[in-house]
This record gives sequence, structure tokens and C-alpha cells, in this order.
Amino acid sequence: MTNSAAPEEPKYWVKSVARAADILEALAAPAQGNGLSVTEVGQACSISKSAAFGMLQTLRAYGLVSDDGEGMNRRYRLGMSLARLGDRARSQVSLRGVAHPVLRELTRTTGMASRLAVPEDGHAVVVDQVELDQRVRLDLRMGQRELPHCTGLGKALLSAVPQSEAAAVVERFGLPRRTSRTITDPATFLSHLRDIARVGYALDDEEDAEGIICIGAPVFDDRSVCAGAISITGLKLGLPAWRYQELGGQVRDAARRISVSLGWVDDAENDTSDTEASHSDEFRS
Repeated sequence: MTNSAAPEEPKYWVKSVARAADILEALAAPAQGNGLSVTEVGQACSISKSAAFGMLQTLRAYGLVSDDGEGMNRRYRLGMSLARLGDRARSQVSLRGVAHPVLRELTRTTGMASRLAVPEDGHAVVVDQVELDQRVRLDLRMGQRELPHCTGLGKALLSAVPQSEAAAVVERFGLPRRTSRTITDPATFLSHLRDIARVGYALDDEEDAEGIICIGAPVFDDRSVCAGAISITGLKLGLPAWRYQELGGQVRDAARRISVSLGWVDDAENDTSDTEASHSDEFRS
């Protein structure tokens, strides 16, 4: 069995490097906490035992694979050099650099302004944005602090943390009413966050400002920790109700692309389509 996520072979494909990558993926499988024998590695990667042994010894020389035991009892695991390389990779990735091209594409496909925010002291702080080239412009400012309970960015960020943390934010800052549609009851709001976590995006339907909608989704890093959130913002006038779910899916998918670029892996691979349908009306309430 080779890596099912492997890309199609490009023009300059090096099979030995691809095999080495397959071996690392096999050793990284969650069920293989005890390591793999050389025979198991060969079977997992559809290569001969001798080829697997040679690859393992080469990877071991670079610290990318470690082993213990002797003879038939020898088991192979991922090496600690991978942890060092992972730290280096993390330090070289810029959230803004990764997100900005996605924001540009999101604005182009949705026709709405898009933004990136990071969590700070219970709020969402806008650190990047892509505006529309049009006469009517929304008052979207860099560095602006978004309220956590009534904005797409704020709710997206809160939906990605444990409920105890979200409750602490609610207790600290309260749920001040901004419009007639703002959720001001703590229990209702925490239930709303659970719905957002299930569907993968948050809808601000005139909850922060009359006539404005905002849809946000959380972004995760390689440790599955929420690194920020992205959103689209636009005028509600003339927007049909069915577009909310469609736009929400686009924002969620864009956030996932950014997350994957940051090293995030969706182990659950849950299908949220049914959840979207069941909760879309509740989000618009």
C-alpha cells in the first residue's frame, strides 16, 4: 500500500525519493505506535523487503528514522530529526503569506471583501484584508479588534476553543447587544458555538451592524491549534437566503486550504454537508 494522498507523477519524479516519503508516511500511521518491522514496511509501501531495508538504513543515517531491537524483533519508528525539521518548517511559515493569495481568490469568487484575523485577549484582531474595487466600501480597518460574540471572525475563533475557554471569554466581556439580532444569552450563545464547530463556519447575520453580513471560519496550524480565522463581509441587501450556506462552504474550504498549508491534517475527515443543511436555518435566526 502506497501513500493514497501521493500526487500524480510529474515530469521530474524521482521514485526513490517517493518511496522514502511513503516509508515515512507508513511509520507515521497513528496505529503504528510500536513501530514497524522491515517486512511490514515493505508490505505497507508495496516494495521488496531488501528495498525497504536499504531505504530504512539510509533514512536512519540522516536521523529521519530510528530503530530498536535486534534481528526479527527490530522495529522502526520516525526519527527525532523530523521534529527538528518540523520546528524549522513552522518558523518559516507566515500565516499572512500563506493566507493572502487565498483571500484574494475568496474575494474574487464571492464578490465580498475578505479578512484574516488572529486571536488576541479574547478578541479577533484583523491583520490582513482584501477589499473590493467598487464605489461602495465597508469600513474595514487593519488592526481592528472584532467582538468575539457577534462577528464572523470572533465567533469562528471562539468555536475552535474548548467550551470552558469560550465561557470564560463570555463571562469576562459579556454579550453586549449591538443590534436586535445579537445573541445576548450565554447558554444560547455557547450552544450556537457548538453548531458553528460542527458546520465549520460562523455567520454574523446583522448581529454586529445593520445591513451587514459576515461569514468566518477558523484556521488551524500543524498542532491542530487555532491560529486565526478568515472571513468575508458584504451588504445583505438583495442576498438570497440560499447563498448563506453556499458562501459558508466557500469560506470554510478556503480556511481549510490555509490550514493544510500550515501543516494541519484533518484526521476526522467528517462530512459536514448534512450538518450544514440542518443548522443553516438556525444560523440565520
